[in-house]
Amino acid sequence: MKLLHQINLAFGLLLVVVLGVAAVLIHFVLMDHFMVSQRQELRSIGTTVASTLSLQASQTAGTASTASSLEAALAVPLDVEAYLVDTQGQVLKSTASTLTAAKAGALQGTMASSTLKEITTGNSGSYIASVSTVPQGTLTLLTPVSKVKAIERELMGRLLIVLGVGGIVALLLSVLITRRLILPLAKLREELKKVRERQFGEVALVKAGGEIGAVSRAVHELAGELDRYSRAQKQFFQNASHELKTPLMSIAGYAEGIRDGVFEGESSRKGLDIILSESGRLTKIVTEMTLLAKLDSEEDIFQTSAVAIREIVTEAIERMNPLLAAKGLSLRTIYRGAAQTQGLVVQADRDKLLQALLNVLSNAARYAKETIVIEAAIESGQVLLTVADDGKGIPDGLLPYLFHRFVKGKDGETGLGLAISRAIVERCGGRITASNRAAGGAVISLSFPRAA
Repeated sequence: MKLLHQINLAFGLLLVVVLGVAAVLIHFVLMDHFMVSQRQELRSIGTTVASTLSLQASQTAGTASTASSLEAALAVPLDVEAYLVDTQGQVLKSTASTLTAAKAGALQGTMASSTLKEITTGNSGSYIASVSTVPQGTLTLLTPVSKVKAIERELMGRLLIVLGVGGIVALLLSVLITRRLILPLAKLREELKKVRERQFGEVALVKAGGEIGAVSRAVHELAGELDRYSRAQKQFFQNASHELKTPLMSIAGYAEGIRDGVFEGESSRKGLDIILSESGRLTKIVTEMTLLAKLDSEEDIFQTSAVAIREIVTEAIERMNPLLAAKGLSLRTIYRGAAQTQGLVVQADRDKLLQALLNVLSNAARYAKETIVIEAAIESGQVLLTVADDGKGIPDGLLPYLFHRFVKGKDGETGLGLAISRAIVERCGGRITASNRAAGGAVISLSFPRAA
């Protein structure tokens, strides 16, 4: 059974139970209310008639009351029966026009009759009685319970109609609301099927409110991330195959030429140099690809500890000095503000962080004209490290994708160096960005949470 039908069925059954219990409770409350009201009304009538009889008895003291005077005194509503009984139990006067056989037999006798006792003492379930003492004897007022039940049944019938109509309206509203709630879930299920079938780009945003809307947005964002990841993965393999294919073709071409005697003497030696160079390049690409894969998937490859940024910068400069000297570049280091006196300590893997900085410095050295500047500072509880060069800067079209894999500018090598730097910095809990200086040249900024 579908969830929509299950919810509607459950709500319908609950509605029937609630309305049924409410109807039973209302029935008893109405009966109790009408019985109490009828008793109060009989007492009020009895008080009035008793006052009249008392006044009549005082006015006719010493003489017997006439039948007409008693009849006038016993003026009660048509649905009330009045019985005036003397002290010997004889019925002096009654307003009943017709009596049932059982009641007639009781009234023809005395008050000792069991039927009349039941009625006057309230033990009879068929009548409501009110007994008052008057000078002439006892005044008994009776009204049938069937009258109260008839009124209660009429009101109960109308109430049941109202409850029924209300229940139907509530059920219809429940169906509409439930359908509005379940319909987005059904649509969301269809979109999740697309995710299962890896059709991430076709997943649409299901419009809904509340928690369902939040889940829908999360699914849409997840599908978008999966789509981007899938595209990046495909692009990665395409670029990887291209980057691996180029050196392999060079190696295979020169190897075949040397084998077939196409290259001899100096040409053969030159071909072997190219094979060695391309082999080294191939090894570097494979090594960097392996490192990237490990950074993405292996937790134990990254061992964090407290690392002093000054030490990392100093060691990176020492390693870069030969390359800088060969290119005739100068490198300056600036510590600004609190970084001059306070320790610059972050939580990171020391070797990996050093490699990330070396990759950034190598990229700066590739494009710098004369100078590279490293600046360190503390800003908003973050350790900020920037590497700036005075080269041509980063092309605007390349800037958003600079840290993607196999993305390289002019004179770039594998296109993996900055991608590795980004992976390392992010594993340290930091962030890496790139921009261009107004005066010219590129700036790569690395920020890390400062260690306590």
